[in-house]
Amino acid sequence: MEDDHPVTAWPLPALRLTVGPLVLRPMTEADLDVLGALLSPDDEVNPGIPMPFGLPPREARAVLIRQQYYGHLAGWTPADWRLPMLITRDDEPLGYADLEAAHFAVRRTVETSSWLAEQHRGHGFGKLARTALLALAFDHLGAEVAETEAWHDNAASLGVSRALGYVDNGTTRHPRGGRADDMVRLRLDRERWVAAQRPPVQVSGLDACRHLFGADLP
Repeated sequence: MEDDHPVTAWPLPALRLTVGPLVLRPMTEADLDVLGALLSPDDEVNPGIPMPFGLPPREARAVLIRQQYYGHLAGWTPADWRLPMLITRDDEPLGYADLEAAHFAVRRTVETSSWLAEQHRGHGFGKLARTALLALAFDHLGAEVAETEAWHDNAASLGVSRALGYVDNGTTRHPRGGRADDMVRLRLDRERWVAAQRPPVQVSGLDACRHLFGADLP
């Protein structure tokens, strides 16, 4: 499919992933406060990053969203990148999802993470959003492996991963509320992805920004 948007030095904002009623699009600066307001008390942006500036947890996480957005954008290279996406339905923001890779041309491995505002959980949106990210990675960027992790007691996230074909791949320790706790690692390879049944995902706007992902690097 040819992209029909103007030529620009940074074409990423035109990328769209559509699956079922959801559209995932790259975050913009205008989305930062929107996502901060959507955060529920139990949403975690990154358990390995301390809460900044002595703020209460919700406000601190909203600041982290802003810091991480600018950091990911500034540090983007074709080998190492992180794509932050806004999950929407009928243009209403529902939550956040991202796809990231390190040494992608060599490892062909991606990781995903996501969260939904509390009022939008339990409708299958998390599974659809993950499906869209994985379709981009496996079907369009040439990924061979997808990895993810979730707290051992996060049954919803672990359930989504396993329903999509991920298998357990060990545990890691992370700070959690001033103590250490276990996160379960999961892994999905291309063979299991291809064999699974899933809803169709429409990807548009990728041709103009494919070079940003290092998908064509040897």
